[in-house]
Amino acid sequence: MGSVSFAVIVGRAKGIDILSEGSGNPGMSNVARTLGRGAAAITLVGDLMKGVVASSLHLFVDPLFSGPGDELLQGLAGATLFGVAAVVGHCYPVFNRFIGGKGMATTVGVLLYVSPLVTLGLGALWWILVKVTGKASLGSLAMVVAAIPAVAVVDVPEDVPVEAFVWLVVMLLLVVYRHRENISRLRSGSERSIAS
Repeated sequence: MGSVSFAVIVGRAKGIDILSEGSGNPGMSNVARTLGRGAAAITLVGDLMKGVVASSLHLFVDPLFSGPGDELLQGLAGATLFGVAAVVGHCYPVFNRFIGGKGMATTVGVLLYVSPLVTLGLGALWWILVKVTGKASLGSLAMVVAAIPAVAVVDVPEDVPVEAFVWLVVMLLLVVYRHRENISRLRSGSERSIAS
C-alpha cells in the first residue's frame, strides 16, 4: 500500500513523469511546483490516506493476535507498526525502483489515526511555517520534531502504549533522514520555496 505513489499516478494522468521533473522527488512539494496546487492536493490526500488506511488495518488483525507476546501487533501498537510499514513503502516503493518520496504525508496520516488532536495542532504549525517561510520542508521538519513531545505529553500517559510510541519515533526519524538534503539546503540558504 505504501508503495502506491500518488505523485507518479497524478503525474502520469497529466502526461508528466514526476520522477524526471523538478526535484525528481515523487512528493507533494514537487507536484505543487510542477503541476500546480490541484494536483498537489490530490497527491497529499492520497498519500495521507495511505497512512490512515494502513494504520486502521490493525482492526482486522487484532482478533488474530490475542495471545501472550502479541502486544506488538495489537491496538495502537499494531496501528503504528502498520503505519511505519506504509511510510517505508512510500519512501522505498517496490513499483518505482525504490525511488520514493520523503514520507511526510503518509506519516501525517498515521499520526491522524493515532492522535487526531495532536495532528491538527501540528498541521496548524506546518501551515504557519510554510505561509511565513515558503519552505514546505521546514514546516515538515518542525512537525516531525514537535510530534514526539506532543504525542508523549498528550497521549502516551493515557492511550498510546510504549510500543506504539517507539514505532512512532522510528517513523519520525525515518522522515528526518529522508529530509537530510533539505536540512543541508536549509542550513546553506539554498532550499527552494514551494512556489518556485
